[in-house]
Amino acid sequence: MESTTSGTLGSTRLPPTGSERAPPAPGAPRRRAVITSALPYANGEIHLGHVASTYLPADVTCRYLRMAGTEAYYVCASDDFGTPILIQSEKEGVTPQEYVAGWNRRDREDFEAFGIRFDCFSQTSSERNVAFVQNVFAKLDEAGHIFEQDVVQFYCEYDSKFLPDRYVRGTCPYCGAADQYSDLCEACGRVPEEISDPKCSICGAAPTKRRSTHAFFRLSSFAGELSSWLEGNGNLQADVKRYVQNWIVSGLSDWDITRDIPWGVPVPPRRTGDGGAPRVFYGWFDNHLAYISSAMEFFESRGIDGKEFWNSADIYHFIGKDIVYHHYLFLPAMRLGINSEFKLPDYVPTRGHLTLQSKKISKSRNWYIGLREFLRHYPADYLRYYLVAINPYSQDDLNFDWDDFASRINSELIGNLGNLVNRALGFTAKKFGGVVPEPGPFDGMDEEAASRIAGLAAETGALMDQNHLDRALKAIMAFSSHFNQYFQHKEPWKSVPKQGLKGATDAATDAATDAAAAAAAADSMQSAQTCMYLSINAVRSLAVMVCPFLPESAARIWGQLGLDGSPEDSSWDGASDILIKPGHRLGSVSPLFARVEDDAIKRHKEQLGRFDDDNDSAADPATDPRGNRDGKDGNHTHEPQ
Repeated sequence: MESTTSGTLGSTRLPPTGSERAPPAPGAPRRRAVITSALPYANGEIHLGHVASTYLPADVTCRYLRMAGTEAYYVCASDDFGTPILIQSEKEGVTPQEYVAGWNRRDREDFEAFGIRFDCFSQTSSERNVAFVQNVFAKLDEAGHIFEQDVVQFYCEYDSKFLPDRYVRGTCPYCGAADQYSDLCEACGRVPEEISDPKCSICGAAPTKRRSTHAFFRLSSFAGELSSWLEGNGNLQADVKRYVQNWIVSGLSDWDITRDIPWGVPVPPRRTGDGGAPRVFYGWFDNHLAYISSAMEFFESRGIDGKEFWNSADIYHFIGKDIVYHHYLFLPAMRLGINSEFKLPDYVPTRGHLTLQSKKISKSRNWYIGLREFLRHYPADYLRYYLVAINPYSQDDLNFDWDDFASRINSELIGNLGNLVNRALGFTAKKFGGVVPEPGPFDGMDEEAASRIAGLAAETGALMDQNHLDRALKAIMAFSSHFNQYFQHKEPWKSVPKQGLKGATDAATDAATDAAAAAAAADSMQSAQTCMYLSINAVRSLAVMVCPFLPESAARIWGQLGLDGSPEDSSWDGASDILIKPGHRLGSVSPLFARVEDDAIKRHKEQLGRFDDDNDSAADPATDPRGNRDGKDGNHTHEPQ
């Protein structure tokens, strides 16, 4: 509960409460949501490119939904399988299990430091997920959606191993783009049946071919159902649906779902029995199933019927644009193949890649910023603010620019939001002893200010519901800017003497012999008090509104307002209520933010592309733990083996 002190409002006219959205009918079930994001690959540190398109938007959305009254949970897991992990664990003399457990802990720590709050952060190598994947495979097999077929696959004679997809590079047969991995062309987004001009990613040699028996999923048989799902789901982005439909029209290939490597979810023997070498599932067969198994793990720990919750909830899968094919085709087809035992996603928010100083992120060239390194220099909320502000709900790429970062933090976060909080609370502390004053009658500017508070929750909530997080944040900052202008126009410092309320009382007594002067002084004082009353309530509204975006800053504002509890315990719609009453005492007031200095930005830019003694520029990006998490450069998370 918010701690407020009741006061008499006199002739003050309060605005209506803020939400224009109808409240749930009495007895109606509470809305539910399960939120997931692409799994981080357990083979390297989290960098800014990873968090921009998936984890941060998912976290902001989950926090908002909870404040809007939805029972929402955010689940994730580390993606633990694949050849890069096997090779690196061998180099370090540890088991793959030990290796991925270390990265799982590291990732969890980094996410928590950034304010990413998972309800469950599991592992694809967990016993639960392994059993769940094998069970799904058995059901698909029983339903006739699995068949076996001999395949001829790449084999490196030099390295004496089969080469899974990420270890073969070549030219895309569809668009002709060079230097693409064999399981996904980043230029056109398609999955090649076979890459042209193949090369081993480990040694660069041209691989030979060997025969092996693999299991296949009959993806082609789901074309009609997938098309119907796409057309019937109005929540999916229209531009994404269009080109996925084009893929379906062009014809879907059945999907090779096994690999000849020892580290992965083991493929159980089929009814006919297996006599060959051990096989594991292709990473894209098992890792998205961890969305479900991780959720079930969490719900079981809470005593909740997980399947019932999942199937009655809105399902969100936050992804980057490079894995549309997998989430719009593979993922829904597999769920359809088990008779939608677990419902298909309602939302697949898809965003573009992050570039850095207008160049592609590359760990192997040290053209990246690690999340942990960034947080050594700046608060998490600085990065959260910037990445949301520049990230539209589209597949357009976004660019992290150090100069733009500094400009936005200094002019927007500090010059706008921080300025309003400091001047409203600081002036009240200095001139009114830290006590919210009694307002007078509202004039035109006061009425408009009150109306802004009344409409804020509905305006921003509509944008949040549509996944336009950047637009919602912009609307919140426009609200803050309006109250800065309101404060400036009202000029309360001209109405309140240096001695504050005592000085105003003495001035009124001195002017008692002049009735007109006394009335003018009283009116001026009431105007100042009304300004402070509304400004302080606007700051409270802002604390609620920015909470999903800037949780640490919101909590600090809440404390400076002298309110109990946390802003995240408030309802979203309640941000449009005026709840801080006259007589309420503020907490201790201090500046929220520190300026980003030009010399620091210069140093950060100079570090890009440079290597120190501990960072060898010749490191192999496919296996180096400082290299990309999935054996390639960019923003990717999942590891398609």
